[in-house]
Order: sequence, then C-alpha cells, then structure tokens
Amino acid sequence: MDALRLRHELHDEEARLLSELRTLRRSQRAADPTTVNTMLTPGQRVADLVAATMGSWRFIVIQSVLLVLWVTLNITAYVRHWDPYPFILLNLALSFQAAYAAPFIMMSQNRQQDVDRREAANDYHINVKAELEIELLHEKIDQLRDKEVLALTQAVQSLVGLLQKS
Repeated sequence: MDALRLRHELHDEEARLLSELRTLRRSQRAADPTTVNTMLTPGQRVADLVAATMGSWRFIVIQSVLLVLWVTLNITAYVRHWDPYPFILLNLALSFQAAYAAPFIMMSQNRQQDVDRREAANDYHINVKAELEIELLHEKIDQLRDKEVLALTQAVQSLVGLLQKS
C-alpha cells in the first residue's frame, strides 16, 4: 500500500515537472531567436568581432605577408632600415597586438561558454521532458493492454459459460 502511495506521489511530481517543462518549451519557441544577438553589449560585439577576425585564415595570411614584408624591407637595402635586426619595433608591435587581442578573445570565449552552458541546461530539460513523455506513453500503453486483457478475459469467460450451458 505504501509503495502504491509513493508511486502516486512520484507520478504527481513528474506530472507537475512535465507541465513546467512544457510551459518552458512553449515560451522558448515563442521567443524570437534573433533577440539573442540584439541583447549583446557593444563590448561583447567587439570582442566577438575581434575573436572571429583574429581566428581566421585570412588574418593569419595577411599578418604573415606583412611580417615577411617587414623583415625583408629591413634586411635588404631597398628601403631605409627603420627597424634593423633584431626587429625591436616589430617585436613591440606584435606584443602590443597580443596584449590587446588576448582579453578580447577571452571575453568572447567566456560569453560563448555562458551560451554553451545555457544550451546544455536546455538540452537537459528537453531530455527530462522526453523521458517523462516516454514514461507517460508507456503507462498509457500498459493501461490499454490491461483493458484489452480484461476484455479478452471476460470474452473467454462468457464463451466458457456458453459452452458449459450447452
């Protein structure tokens, strides 16, 4: 008897949770997916732009060409040597670039990590909802099977009763 009462209480808790998850999912579907980008602050947009630019092959190729050009022009005698070997000015420029790029990239990664965390939580809720929905379907199928077995049992009993009368 206690097991039945416990199962009923669990079923009520699962039904409440399923109802909450359905409501949450409806509200998420109703929300416009483009609002995520409009909620970004200007700093977040800049951080994403810097990270996307510096993380591209185009940036690597352009920077590599500029570095080779810088070194070539400073080694050869075609142009006045504004940064002779060991290229201290170039080292300063690259250090300056790295010092400013790293925080932008970290801000973008942290924001993306927050987005990923929210998506993981949403995936968890969807999985819980799917599990509860599947349990409900199993219960409905079990109820239908029980009704069918009961109907078949009654039909067999009535046939046995008819056979016994004959």
